[in-house]
This record gives sequence, structure tokens and C-alpha cells, in this order.
Amino acid sequence: MDLASIRIITHDVDRLVRFYEAVTGITATRPAPVFAELRTARGTVAIASTVTVAMLGDQAPQPARNDSIIIEFFVDDVDAEFARLHDVLDDVALPPTTMPWGNRSMLFRDPDGNLVNLFSRPAP
Repeated sequence: MDLASIRIITHDVDRLVRFYEAVTGITATRPAPVFAELRTARGTVAIASTVTVAMLGDQAPQPARNDSIIIEFFVDDVDAEFARLHDVLDDVALPPTTMPWGNRSMLFRDPDGNLVNLFSRPAP
């Protein structure tokens, strides 16, 4: 079994696509106006409108209400990414910090409030 993607449900697909394109440097594929994918070498971040889950009725995920998932991207240099994204990020939860286990991380929220972690591992 392989993890295919993480899908973020949103009221504003275009806004989140622009944000994640800026963060990742990847151009999203848009098979439909209500859905986009940003494919990395290791996984995919999908962004979809609420209409894509409407058939779930009351059980449908609600946009901008995530308090339990962190979307993580492995990067070569957290500090360089922080400098590159300085003008893009409105809500930095943790500036570049070396974690007790050795990873270098920065955490911020996307426009819907989802927590995003850019991290690098310590050199061997």
C-alpha cells in the first residue's frame, strides 16, 4: 500500500493553490476548477473544493477547521526557505528552530489555518 495524497478541503481552491505553489515551487495540475494536485517526488498535496465531498453530507470535512494534522515538506535548507518565503507567510508559528531530535524545522499556517512544517534532517 502507498499513500497517494493528502487532500485539503477548502472554500477557495485558487487561493490555496497559489499559496502552495509559492511554498513548494511546483505548478499545480488542475484537472477541474474544483480540484488541484501538487505532486512532489514523495507524495501529493491535493486541494479540493467543498463540492468534491458534498455527497458525504453532514460527514463531509469542514474547511479551515484542522487542529490535528501537520502537512510536512522535507527541504534541504530550512533557513533559506524561511528567507525565500518571508513575504508569503502571514502566520509563522515557529521560525527556523533546531528540534531536540536534531531536525531543523519551521512551522506556519496556510491561508485556511492548516499547520505546515518545512524541515531538514541533521547532517550525518
